[in-house]
Amino acid sequence: MSLNATTLAAIALAAGKEIMRVYRTDFSVSHKDDHSVLTEADGLAEAIILKGLAEADPGLQVIAEEAVASGHMPEHGSRFALVDPLDGTKEFVAKNGEFTVNIAIIEHGRPVMGVVYVPAQHRLFVAESPTHAWQAKAAPDGPVPTKRAPLKIRPAPAAGLTAVASKSHRSPDTDEWLSRYPIAEIKGAGSALKFCLVAAGEADVYPRLGRTMEWDTAAGQAVVEAAGGRVLTITGEPLLYGKRERGYDNPSFVVFGDVTPR
Repeated sequence: MSLNATTLAAIALAAGKEIMRVYRTDFSVSHKDDHSVLTEADGLAEAIILKGLAEADPGLQVIAEEAVASGHMPEHGSRFALVDPLDGTKEFVAKNGEFTVNIAIIEHGRPVMGVVYVPAQHRLFVAESPTHAWQAKAAPDGPVPTKRAPLKIRPAPAAGLTAVASKSHRSPDTDEWLSRYPIAEIKGAGSALKFCLVAAGEADVYPRLGRTMEWDTAAGQAVVEAAGGRVLTITGEPLLYGKRERGYDNPSFVVFGDVTPR
């Protein structure tokens, strides 16, 4: 294997297959030191992803959520991978289907390739490069699809914008931020799926005010930026990666489709 977008997608599908196997069982739930939710699926999916990345690109350093939680934070250069094997564990536990597998390749602080896979919905979003993204229907036990639709943000609707907001982390600050824009509809969604709804032209803006980790956002950012969107901090700077001095957490940010920041 070589590490290209199709390989990343195949690795994500393999992880999604294992996640769905656990999803259909009466799985147990535990909590990490930071009180976040953990299931058997998180570790199993991460092991599949790490193995796949190591086979495809043996020299690639990987920052992966569960490995970091257990104290493994490798040194890395300007090119590395960020992995969240099961983003939206609360959605997984609630069995609402809105959880994702996130894999991104970072170069010089920016996501240049990424995959967000929603195994319960058979939705696959892929950024092949910083300027080209596609989506496809993909079953967890199937091949990487060859029938693909280009991803492109939509023109801002004259009747008002659709905002997407977290199901688990909605805040009064988010509502205040949204009040500055002509919002006609607010959709709730979990995990990195929110980035992808903007990329697919199903929403126009997604504010995330509060703490996230780099592995939560990198793949979604790769997808939405390749579809023509932007991801900016609240102060209008690009959201960058490799923030080791911060412990790989992010400042508040906003995902913009065809919307001018105010």
